[in-house]
Amino acid sequence: MPEPLDAALTEVRALLLDPALTRAVAAGRRRGHRPTVVRAELRPVTLKAGARLQIATSDGVRPYTRNVAPGPEADAAVDELLAEPFGNWHVETADATLQLRVTKSGEAQVHRAVTARPATTPGGNDRTKDYLLDPGDPIFAEIGGSAAKRRQVDAFLRALAATLPDDLTGSLRVVDLGCGNAYLTFAAYRYLASRGLDVELVGVDVREDQRRRNTELAQRLGWADKVSFVAGTIAEAVVEPAPDLVLALHACDTATDEALARAVRWQARWVLAAPCCHHDLAKQLRAQPTPAPYELLTRQGILRERFADVLTDALRAGLLRTHGYRAEVVEFVDSQHTPRNLLIRARRTGVADPRHTEYRELVDQWQVTPRLEVLLAADAESVG
Repeated sequence: MPEPLDAALTEVRALLLDPALTRAVAAGRRRGHRPTVVRAELRPVTLKAGARLQIATSDGVRPYTRNVAPGPEADAAVDELLAEPFGNWHVETADATLQLRVTKSGEAQVHRAVTARPATTPGGNDRTKDYLLDPGDPIFAEIGGSAAKRRQVDAFLRALAATLPDDLTGSLRVVDLGCGNAYLTFAAYRYLASRGLDVELVGVDVREDQRRRNTELAQRLGWADKVSFVAGTIAEAVVEPAPDLVLALHACDTATDEALARAVRWQARWVLAAPCCHHDLAKQLRAQPTPAPYELLTRQGILRERFADVLTDALRAGLLRTHGYRAEVVEFVDSQHTPRNLLIRARRTGVADPRHTEYRELVDQWQVTPRLEVLLAADAESVG
């Protein structure tokens, strides 16, 4: 529920000046206002002169860092930052995390969480499980999800964190294609907003009942002005304006190809897609003789299916490279949590990979037609 902004900022101030502070970030802007800096980050440091509060700000062109002493100097510096019309604050201490977002009406949307204490192993050693989004986060009380699903989502967020630039600021348009119950949608919004980004996120799913359910969840969480949902197919759902970041978690078979094709059509800056089943090429491989000398790869059904998985994702990555993306296939979560644990991660460079012949030779040798190639060719014809 919205809270008075002054009271929320007073709470933020207390945390910023708390000796237990570990990190804080301010970014974004309130409606109708513009801060003098685009981002501010605070963290405690220890110098020869003693403990200091380090404040790093950026005007979007160059950074500026200063170290202020505890007491009146730190108080004044913190008050100066709190007077700036930032749209988002994310504050972490040893004991708690607070996320504040200023709504369009000028009220505060605040989320608080208690920092999890270290767990103790049977041998008595303390260990801390480091989550980007703690499984005990209050949002899970609303959105649900099994422990396994939460681990998958957290692992996906880690891959996302490794993909986006550390100094990314400002607004970010995101689409989650084939969002289903929207576990990833809401978790991604929570994480990205905590980085101080001004996030607008759209979830797409073919089912109208899912759209209604997810929209109601966004309203209960107080995020309806930032997180919205569209009922439609991945290939044709209306998403405007085009997103900067495209996500797709376990879109089945050629639905992953549709997600990648739309990302290319949008010229999205970043793409993260975790494929699910791979039936299309597997069916094509069964329908024709295996080229020599690779018969051993496909003679056994289980090997043929696994090879089809590898071939499908290798060709997807190759196609993305020919369309101006730097693409890689990585394992984003341990296979004990899901056998579908590969992630296609791509960043747009605008420069096509000159090794297109490698892709074409592989396709011609195996006599397959990847669905992504068909979709991208159709897009090219429609543009032409």
